[in-house]
Amino acid sequence: MKQNKTQKTNESVRLFLSSVAEEQKREDSYTLLNLMGEITQAEPHLWGTSIIGFGEYHYKYKTGREGDWFLTGFAPRKQALTLYLMCDLSHDGLDFTGLGKYKLGKGCLYIKRLSDIDVEVLKRIIQDSIRIIEEKYS
Repeated sequence: MKQNKTQKTNESVRLFLSSVAEEQKREDSYTLLNLMGEITQAEPHLWGTSIIGFGEYHYKYKTGREGDWFLTGFAPRKQALTLYLMCDLSHDGLDFTGLGKYKLGKGCLYIKRLSDIDVEVLKRIIQDSIRIIEEKYS
């Protein structure tokens, strides 16, 4: 069976974050590191070369493909902070009202900087997305 290209590594998360060139993005990344750690009560791990993931779950699709993935995570990308919420972001259980300036992908939330959003609303969204994943795969 085909494995995911992106795998959990033993590389240092803090060393990776220290290499983020843009100061504001680096500071926001440390804030997300603490926030997601607090929410998940899980140690962060570097997945691949640039994604920081928290927690883990096992998924199995109807096609038979299965694997392990993180519950929530983020990557400090050049264009934006990419938050991986691991569920379909059109799910009825997610409410983005009051979040601020953001863009959505299928499973990703894109934020330029944390000062553009309400962090308390973000915290609720992350918690809700984890609950949705845990309900789906438990």
